[in-house]
Amino acid sequence: MAKPAGGSCNLDCSYCFYTKKTAMYPGPRRMSPAVLERYICGMIEANPGPEVFFSWQGGEPTLMGLLFFEKVVELQQQHGNGRRITNALQTNGTLLNDEWGRFLAKNHFLVGISVDGPREVHDDQRCDRRGMGSLDDVLRGVEILKRHRVEFNVLTVVSALNAQYPEVVYRFLRKIGAQHLQFIPLVERAVADSDDLESVPGEVELTQASVSAEAYGDFLCRVFDEWLKRDVGKIFVRDFEDMLNLWLGNPSTLCVRSEECGRAVALEHNGDLYSCDHYVYREHRLGNLLADDLPTLVDGPQQRAFGQAKHDTLPQQCRECRWLFACQGGCPKHRMGTTATGEPSLNHLCAGWAKFCEHADPTLRWMVGELRAGRPLIGRR
Repeated sequence: MAKPAGGSCNLDCSYCFYTKKTAMYPGPRRMSPAVLERYICGMIEANPGPEVFFSWQGGEPTLMGLLFFEKVVELQQQHGNGRRITNALQTNGTLLNDEWGRFLAKNHFLVGISVDGPREVHDDQRCDRRGMGSLDDVLRGVEILKRHRVEFNVLTVVSALNAQYPEVVYRFLRKIGAQHLQFIPLVERAVADSDDLESVPGEVELTQASVSAEAYGDFLCRVFDEWLKRDVGKIFVRDFEDMLNLWLGNPSTLCVRSEECGRAVALEHNGDLYSCDHYVYREHRLGNLLADDLPTLVDGPQQRAFGQAKHDTLPQQCRECRWLFACQGGCPKHRMGTTATGEPSLNHLCAGWAKFCEHADPTLRWMVGELRAGRPLIGRR
């Protein structure tokens, strides 16, 4: 995922972990034409199949302006050799207007837009630089996407606050017309900004906004039940879709539930490449695109070791767990706890994910049976 504006953002969300990274890159944060072209050429080279997928994130990538993304499309067409190019843009939505809407629709961008729920929870956490809530501007952005028929999904950060209101959050997202939902658990270390420049191993204190394992598990269970009532086949929740895929015996489509990780690298605006956007720390810098080829860095020994470590450091408790196939220990960044026997690297969210698997398992097994029998799921549960 490319971060053309680095950690720069027009919002000041209380829980954001990435805006702290601006301390690593003082001064203007804008991707240069040279880095952009190296990135696009490297991505196309690294993906020999018929389709190449680009992901633009931040910070807030729309701060780069439309001219930057027009250049993105021009370079992709120039170097794509006729292959299909797909772009995804993750945004807070507040800077979108009709000009953006026309561009995104014309070039078939998939847009992810961040909404944490109704005003009471969203505006408490996602404020602008003046401390004012951003929901009105975000919803205006959603309406622009709908008006121009831009395909979009909603990303919701599950924090200690909105985890208390699962049905309220889900119904609000449904009300604003979201059909594709992602729920991202907030698990962040409570460390000083200066210390945050380096990763901190081991068990540490979490921020007050971080969601507990119990609250996260309860949130997923209750959203799952609400979704089952009337939205199967109509609203697509990424976690639920991926779980059904796992129950069907397929590998996970998400890095957090894959046996190994390491393919979702993060590109900073200046060309620095990191192992993951959750690991933008100096010791996880792979190199710089102005000096190194993207495929070489991604397939190099440092990144291979990073991905393999997810499996190699898995505690014995996880290896013996009945839900290992549905979890694989989760995101390594969240492995802050210890097992009952004192072994490190237990995922902070372990108990919550196990609760959700136990809760959803009967329904998922029923769904698998129906699908294998060729019967549709829509309107049947």
